[in-house]
Amino acid sequence: MAGTIKPMLVVLIAVVSIMSVVPEGEAAIGCGTVVSYLNPCLPYVTGKGALGGCCNGIKSLYAMAKTTPDKQSVCNCLKSLAGSTSGVNLSKAAGLPSQCGLKIPYKISPSTDCSKVQ
Repeated sequence: MAGTIKPMLVVLIAVVSIMSVVPEGEAAIGCGTVVSYLNPCLPYVTGKGALGGCCNGIKSLYAMAKTTPDKQSVCNCLKSLAGSTSGVNLSKAAGLPSQCGLKIPYKISPSTDCSKVQ
């Protein structure tokens, strides 16, 4: 009996540990994912190239962001990228969704309040 309790206890501790690290409702889309999808947009928003394959990445990213935490996470990443990437034309960055035929409920800008994104 003691031989089966110890492995079960280890599994239980592992499950509780994992659950405490990833809170319920936390966004699954991280900034690394956002960057990888929007990398083709960099030449366009820095004035060094055409829109190219940028829209495919944007559309895929927004299709993935279904929950409010996901949408807020993507918003926060975009906000951070818009403010920290050198040479970004903020007008072009803000216009990307409409250029790609999408409507999003916020502006891609370093001043966006992503906590209000639903």
